[in-house]
Amino acid sequence: MSARVLVVDDVPANVKLLEARLSAEYFDVITANCGTQALEICQRAECDIVLLDVMMPDIDGFEVCRRLKSDPRTHFIPVVMVTALDSPSDRVRGLDAGADDFLTKPVSDIVLIARVRSLTRLKMMTDEMRMRAITSHEIGIQAPEREAIADTGKGGKILLVDDRPSSYERLAPVLAEEHTVDVEPNPSEALFHAAENNYDLLIVSLNLENYDGLRLCSQVRSLERTRSVPLLALSEADDNTQLLRGLEIGVNDYLLRPVDKNELLARARTQIRRRRYTHYLRDSVQNSLEMAITDPLTGLHNRRYLESHVGTLGEQAAARGKPLALMILDIDFFKSINDTYGHDAGDDVLREFATRIRKSIRGIDLAARYGGEEFVIVMPETDLHVAGIIAERLRRSIANEPFSIEKGTKRIEVTISVGISMLEKKNEPVADVLKRADQALYRAKHDGRNRVVVADAA
Repeated sequence: MSARVLVVDDVPANVKLLEARLSAEYFDVITANCGTQALEICQRAECDIVLLDVMMPDIDGFEVCRRLKSDPRTHFIPVVMVTALDSPSDRVRGLDAGADDFLTKPVSDIVLIARVRSLTRLKMMTDEMRMRAITSHEIGIQAPEREAIADTGKGGKILLVDDRPSSYERLAPVLAEEHTVDVEPNPSEALFHAAENNYDLLIVSLNLENYDGLRLCSQVRSLERTRSVPLLALSEADDNTQLLRGLEIGVNDYLLRPVDKNELLARARTQIRRRRYTHYLRDSVQNSLEMAITDPLTGLHNRRYLESHVGTLGEQAAARGKPLALMILDIDFFKSINDTYGHDAGDDVLREFATRIRKSIRGIDLAARYGGEEFVIVMPETDLHVAGIIAERLRRSIANEPFSIEKGTKRIEVTISVGISMLEKKNEPVADVLKRADQALYRAKHDGRNRVVVADAA
């Protein structure tokens, strides 16, 4: 699907010109003739990128951009200011308002299309993570946009790759006003340096003496450990071909020499904010994945995860001709703990019980809370004899050491009953193994609790 570009300008001729340029490159174009209309379109999520004029009759472009970037509904939409204003202070003002780029009219068709493509490509790469993060928010995780909007973009860690002392000796102190800066004057060492450190931004000169700056940028993008780090290129003013190639291989932004100090800081903040936003999204997705498979009280896997993975473990055991044992554990008289000491005490017992389970099993074993006070442990490459030893060791660790409740002010005795079974036939459903373990658990309960019972053969 083609990206949808919103062109915002109150001069019809300008709108028509941009519309024609973009349509020729197969972008879908929608238009707005004022800031208010642009804000409404963006709030309805009808565009992928905004090309925004500054001088408009109702709300100027700086304020429109500021509102877009401060609204969680529109914060993630790239904004490129396209205006006749050409002073460094105007560019800095636009970047400080949150613009992703600031292009001065007349804009080269090639530069314009390259920037639109690179920014829409970046947006589409994050859209799926955004949707997952929204789902995370719906199940209770804080929305990442709130942190991103509040982020100043300062306090980043930057690697400056430049082999000209006259250049890096001027730029590094400027960047150091807001960030931690490392200078790498040897381009052949820059990739290793970048891979070994968790940088928020790489600034690369494309005019290195004896090294191809574009090749370095390409290597950064191809290496797993540096692939997501933003790249800001420094280039000579007359080298559009080099800049366009840089944008094609993944350079995020660029600055032309002579470098304006304030614009350098503004563009660095923009890239660092974007990187942190991407990290917020990834963290939200990771949290949502963990919540989907983890029991929040005990930290063990939940029943959903167990049921989706135990079958695979059974198939692997059968295919390799290896044994697979399974045990069901139940805390004895757990209802009386809740009734006597309260549900908070019951939660204390469940958390400590899960901790003792983790200490008693191997990394390849799968432990899950099956429901209430019932837990399941699946043990690959384990026969009934070894499983019985592990179960008995766990039973003793529970029975021999009282559990602390009520913030450690009380200690109570706890015991467990355990039923064990084993995968006995090559194509036997694991559900049958689980059922036999459950029947063994029932016998353990019936025979007096605080014991381990091995299931009868199928």
